[in-house]
Amino acid sequence: MTDATAARVVVVGAGLGGLRTAEQLRAKGFRGELVIVGDEEHRPYTRPPLSKELLAGTMSPPDVAFDVRADLGAHWRLGTGVAAARLDERVVVLEDGEELGYDGLVIATGVRPRRLPVPGPEADRFTLRNLAHSLALRRRLRAGVRLCVIGAGFIGCEVAATARRLGAEVTVIAPESVPMERPLGREFGGVLRELHESRGVRFMLGHEVSAFEAGSAGREVVLSDGCRVPFDVAVEAVGSVPAVEWLAGNGLDLSDGVACDGRLRVQGRREVVAVGDVARFPNALFGGPASRVEHWNIPVETARRAAATLVAGLTGSEQEPAHFGPLPAFWSNQFDTRLQSYGAPWLGAADVRLLDGDWTRAAEPIMAGYHRDGELVGVVGTAPPRSFIPHRTAILAAAKKTMRRTP
Repeated sequence: MTDATAARVVVVGAGLGGLRTAEQLRAKGFRGELVIVGDEEHRPYTRPPLSKELLAGTMSPPDVAFDVRADLGAHWRLGTGVAAARLDERVVVLEDGEELGYDGLVIATGVRPRRLPVPGPEADRFTLRNLAHSLALRRRLRAGVRLCVIGAGFIGCEVAATARRLGAEVTVIAPESVPMERPLGREFGGVLRELHESRGVRFMLGHEVSAFEAGSAGREVVLSDGCRVPFDVAVEAVGSVPAVEWLAGNGLDLSDGVACDGRLRVQGRREVVAVGDVARFPNALFGGPASRVEHWNIPVETARRAAATLVAGLTGSEQEPAHFGPLPAFWSNQFDTRLQSYGAPWLGAADVRLLDGDWTRAAEPIMAGYHRDGELVGVVGTAPPRSFIPHRTAILAAAKKTMRRTP
């Protein structure tokens, strides 16, 4: 047991998860030293506008910054990341060589963009994950610019919609048969394709990128079938990779983020927790193996849980029950359509049922249910928010039945 008033907690990651965990630590009575380390120079900000309002120029950097309470009492170490950690010694090493000892550690480093492992010049190739990325890309988007978006997931589709509204000529290249096929299935993906094509977005689906080339005719994306697509700007939106390299050498399971238990403890260590996109944890609502969920509400939900676990570990007080079951949720604005989801639709993508609307009418509200073993596990739709309430209730009811059946 540690004297919590004299303890130091180091939060590695100055994003939403790190900020909310720091706030929750204070709310749960932690009065010791709080150090928040971030590799960006900015204090925490909200990321959804990076591919939408900030990219469109309708918001500026101050608009996306989170309010930070003056009484948080944190020491901010911004503009420098963490290079390594020695968990047995309770030390993290900053990129500038400074070593910080800790009594409690919060892993909140999130993810970084995945890059295409293909040859070619790097000029005019962008990723989109942070404020600097969004502002740099915004400077290149204007009417008539030829934009190639590689990837048809959430980020790819949002960037395509924003750029098209700015007047860019947009081509989306992806190996799937429809946009967002993996998380939403073919039916809903077809709806999104129709939505984008009606606004002038061109899709080249079923294609892999083999290279980027620059010649006398300008820059081109070379596809696996030999087809060439000219571009002025390219965005690689091909997923993300958990930022866990700094934790190597500590005997942790880092195969997909950081493995945690139901209390968000990192492999049983009372003094180390993980939150947000980087945390791989078992979700008691849906069962199955532990997984990471990169949805907007997960940093907040995991922050609350991890802070309680860390305070209990520092003070020797009773910990919360091991089962932890947050309900994932997300939204995505594409053109004038707001796509929303609750639950885990990816678990039921093989059994998608239309609950309301018509698959062939993308401009009208649609609601789809995703089922596993006959039970509703997720809902996705473009209907008004109030329409989701009964389906959200049904997902929770079905999940709690499953929890009761689980020994």
